[in-house]
Amino acid sequence: MTRLSELAPESLSPEQKRVRDAIAAARGGRASGPFGVWLRVPEIADGANRLGNAIRSHGKLEKRLFELMVLVNVRHWGANYAWQVHAEAGQEAGLAPEIIAAIRERRRPDFKRDDERLVYETVKELAETRALSDATYERALKALGLELLIELIAGCGFYTMVAMTLVAFDIPARGGGGLP
Repeated sequence: MTRLSELAPESLSPEQKRVRDAIAAARGGRASGPFGVWLRVPEIADGANRLGNAIRSHGKLEKRLFELMVLVNVRHWGANYAWQVHAEAGQEAGLAPEIIAAIRERRRPDFKRDDERLVYETVKELAETRALSDATYERALKALGLELLIELIAGCGFYTMVAMTLVAFDIPARGGGGLP
């Protein structure tokens, strides 16, 4: 049960409508999930939309690795809505269903690809220890390069904000279901 009701379109200010339209244009016609919360403060919704688009749509990190980063983050926070959206997107981007299932069940996946293992370990370490060891940093920097490492870490921060918003305002997965 969500803590906020959905904003009625007729109740939106002109600024909220402008921001909602920009969000919806980049997200399949919808401004839901965390954006439905953030729209109450259009400056936050607008900034989050621009940052999210920079990372999600314009970033250079391969989509499969991007979705893996998102799944590890939103699973860490237990964000059902984001999990539902990104589990599907992860599979479409080429993540093996077994990897997605293992993350969902809080098990370490059996990775066949080194780049997936590296992203998983980097994101998991950062989320769980609130730090990144020198060894993990050096491995990630060597494998990804500085620009992609910055994208990965910025994505972790953005999707942590997404997940915290969803959890704090109790935004459920669409149609129910979600994480155990």
